[in-house]
Amino acid sequence: MKNVYGYIRVSSIDQNEDRQLIAIHNRGVPDARIYMDKQSGKDFERPKYKRLVRKLKQGDLLYIMSIDRLGRNYKEIQRQWQVLTKEIGVDICVLDMPLLDTRQGRDLMGTFIADLVLQILSFVAENEHAVIRQRQAEGIAAAKARGVRFGRPPRALPPNFHEVRKDWRAQKLTLRQAAQACKLPAGTFYAKAVRFEKALCADKPDSNMCTFINGRRTV
Repeated sequence: MKNVYGYIRVSSIDQNEDRQLIAIHNRGVPDARIYMDKQSGKDFERPKYKRLVRKLKQGDLLYIMSIDRLGRNYKEIQRQWQVLTKEIGVDICVLDMPLLDTRQGRDLMGTFIADLVLQILSFVAENEHAVIRQRQAEGIAAAKARGVRFGRPPRALPPNFHEVRKDWRAQKLTLRQAAQACKLPAGTFYAKAVRFEKALCADKPDSNMCTFINGRRTV
């Protein structure tokens, strides 16, 4: 007897899989045969998908919600469809696209229509993803142009940083001693000191406060 399986994919742990899960449950697929990856669809290097493929046997039926849940890479979708339907001999039913149900239209015309629909939908899935990424990049660029800063805000300097930095530059303290006094790793203290000095000297390049110590321009 053939087994019935379901495959679900969401792009990250923040996305909700309930809609796909309900739709596949409604087709009578038990939880034990539903495989879910929370991962990008850029390729098929997904642990649960690979495990599913190893389980599938000729005559089994696989449900997926939509073609972009299978993947978003045009050529890879085509290849995986070939592997599943031709090499393993699995039937696939794409729930939101009745024409992509390999149990229907097994004649030449039905196969031709299904293949054509698959090509169109897989191309649309990849192109849609590319458009989204382009819009995200444009949005980030526009936000940066408005002065919006991304990422974690810089950590505030320790209260004693400036005094310790001056003592370090005056060679009253070693780098390790200065870092310990500020409760920072030595590399972090050094990077913050150099960044501060470069910024100050950039604002006032002719200032008497900018000097050369140990071959470096410092403050």
